[in-house]
Amino acid sequence: MQNKLRKSSTDKSIHGVCGGISEFFGISSFGIRLLFIFLPGNLFIYIILANTMPDSPRSL
Repeated sequence: MQNKLRKSSTDKSIHGVCGGISEFFGISSFGIRLLFIFLPGNLFIYIILANTMPDSPRSL
């Protein structure tokens, strides 16, 4: 099964972008959130990802 980059439906603070990235790479979502906070220019990247990343399929 291929792992695709999607927004997380379980680990989301705002849109699930950081949770989706962390699930894709298998690392902590806290670290991804810190990168988006402290690296300059990442707000623009986050907005683009929040609008273009597909949602994860909902499970029962």
